[in-house]
Amino acid sequence: MADFYRRKKKICQMCANKKVDYKDVAIISKYITEKGKIVNRRISGACQKHQRYIAKQIKYARYMALIPYVKD
Repeated sequence: MADFYRRKKKICQMCANKKVDYKDVAIISKYITEKGKIVNRRISGACQKHQRYIAKQIKYARYMALIPYVKD
């Protein structure tokens, strides 16, 4: 196979000691699409354990009204 078919594996940001907290809206907004949906694991590059944690933090932030449920 040619080398241009190989993709560089994304490293989980949480495993690299970057914290995601529901109070930090700037970091959480990287894991949300323009319409307000949670980005899936393939795009975010998070491992399975941390993707669940990120989703939980996003849901906390929505509940606390730090980020909207749906963007217009």
